[in-house]
Amino acid sequence: MARHLPLSLLISLAFPLAHGAEPTLPSVSVTAKGYAADDLETPASTLSLDRHELDRRGAANPGEALRGEPGLAVASDSAQGQNPVIRGLGRDSVVLLVDGMRLNAAQPAGAIASFMSLGLAERIEVVKGGGSVLYGTGALGGAINVLLPQARFTPGLGTRAAASYDSASQGLRGTAVMNASEGDHALMLGLSLARIDDYRAPEGRVARTGYDSNALISQYRYRLDARQQLRVSLQVHQDKDVWYPGSTRPHNAPAVGTTTIHSPDQERRLAEIGYARKGTGDTPLNLDLRLYHQELERGIYSWANRLGRDIVTNQVTFATTGLDAKADWLAHPEHLVSFGLNAWAMTGDPDRLMATPASGFTSFTANTPFRNARVQAVGLYAQDDMSFGRLKLLTGVRYDLVRSDADNMNNGARSTGLSRSESALSGNLGAIYQLSPLLRPYASYARAFRAPGMRERYESGLRGDGYYYAGSPEVEAETADQFELGLKGADESVDYSLSAFHNRIDNYITGQILSGSAATQACGSANAANCKKTVNLGSATLTGIDARARWQFQRDQWLKAGYSRVRGENRDLDEALFQMPADEISLGWQGALRPRLSGDFTLRLVARQDRVATTFTRGAENPTAGFVTADLGATWQIDARNTLRLALRNLADKTYHEHLTEGLSGQEIKAPGRSVQFAWRGRF
Repeated sequence: MARHLPLSLLISLAFPLAHGAEPTLPSVSVTAKGYAADDLETPASTLSLDRHELDRRGAANPGEALRGEPGLAVASDSAQGQNPVIRGLGRDSVVLLVDGMRLNAAQPAGAIASFMSLGLAERIEVVKGGGSVLYGTGALGGAINVLLPQARFTPGLGTRAAASYDSASQGLRGTAVMNASEGDHALMLGLSLARIDDYRAPEGRVARTGYDSNALISQYRYRLDARQQLRVSLQVHQDKDVWYPGSTRPHNAPAVGTTTIHSPDQERRLAEIGYARKGTGDTPLNLDLRLYHQELERGIYSWANRLGRDIVTNQVTFATTGLDAKADWLAHPEHLVSFGLNAWAMTGDPDRLMATPASGFTSFTANTPFRNARVQAVGLYAQDDMSFGRLKLLTGVRYDLVRSDADNMNNGARSTGLSRSESALSGNLGAIYQLSPLLRPYASYARAFRAPGMRERYESGLRGDGYYYAGSPEVEAETADQFELGLKGADESVDYSLSAFHNRIDNYITGQILSGSAATQACGSANAANCKKTVNLGSATLTGIDARARWQFQRDQWLKAGYSRVRGENRDLDEALFQMPADEISLGWQGALRPRLSGDFTLRLVARQDRVATTFTRGAENPTAGFVTADLGATWQIDARNTLRLALRNLADKTYHEHLTEGLSGQEIKAPGRSVQFAWRGRF
């Protein structure tokens, strides 16, 4: 029966594919329901990019790969730091996962989504809209899951490798993934290297956009029997000499001029042990257990551009230990129940030194934002996936408890009143009905929540909008209620989805402008003229439409189109929400040119963004001009195992920047200009 599909797909993903099979299931997501499920039976807006599509885009990180997709945008402060944005909600309101494990950090600059090598990934999956039932705190906007290779029980030794060159950055990238298996043992090893120079924009080289990256992943699987497996996974990602030119800001000391944040070294390390069991019989019960530990270690420095040296140094490690336990039970051929436990604890203890003006910025004193901060979260969920003929229902509920604490904050000035505990009840309810294969209307409601992050509670300092923020341990969690109506369908020649949503966020966490004695008390006299405090405002709303469609107008010839529109309102200030993506249309073609040779063309038409927050930022968010870019590519299938690709990016050498690019008003870094990309991919 059709209702067995999720179980069979779960088995195919958890217990790897036969040799030579491609793990590309373009209409399947494991992120939307927590197990492999057909998108056409899911009452939500989802997106999946497989390895073939990632190769075609030639992207360096998840943010770049997802840019231009309906409902998605990217916020960037550098070439390396590009954060995905879902329906107007950024990194604090989106849960990022790697192989289902959440990446936690309190990021002052850069993108946590860039702490992985996209060249090693097999797939990216996105779920748009509230996802707290499965992913807990932070999933107001949705979830993004980057799926890396898994060790597979395919006899013998197999390897895939790739190399690419990008003329705009003179960047070289290379990856290799090896899988070896014999009997009940399987081993996967992956390696990725990148050497990226400052890229060229139409107006010239953009300084400080180069960096180096190295990544190593590995996994060992042991098959206890036909139903049970043990696994051990290790991941290491390193970046060297990463600068964030979008963070450049004027300093109040003339001798300093401006400052720019940079990271000489940053590294993410992750270790996981896991157990998986697949059920048997008419009502199988599948289990998956994992224990993982992740450390994200960074040096975060502030460079004085006029002095030519660092005036702030900051070393910090954000360490997360997590436990995930989940199960799904096919109680009936038309009834799949899933339930689980997620628990994690993150710690952070930055060591920050600041140069003193009295010494001419040559002597350093400690100025630690907080000491031994801790965030702990525990969540229990249950989900019911039901089928009544053509009608599919999905309902879920979750309870979370989040605790935050720190020894002290603001360089030891405050050590009391720092503990906070919050509980939240999340839920979802969705229905999709198949009138025909091409006509499947759906409706859904999701309630999600986000507890304040470590920086919002405990760190005081300059933020991306140019204000000095005072941390606030008292700030409370925000909740979001999203309603969505949609339509989707697919057959052999048409594939489309359309969704309209309304998302209301209560207890909205943001910065409130302070003045006078309140500003002096919160931010200190040196920052009183430019002071905000993290607070809960009443509410904010986001409404929008996103749509995509593909049409095979003749054999092996496809036309594509996409549309995004988001309107955000800060209801307390009666103005547009800060940093909303511009309206966008994308048009494209993909098709066969001749045997073994295919081509593609993509056109992005991005509208002028003049719906900006003026009161919230005191005019610091400026309108952004609209732009049009075009990309052209061709792929040659040399043989069954090797492909070559040639692509031209920004064909017209257009000068532009995305609206969500960080930087002083009018001085945002420009996007890369015309670029030629060469890429090879092969299997052995």
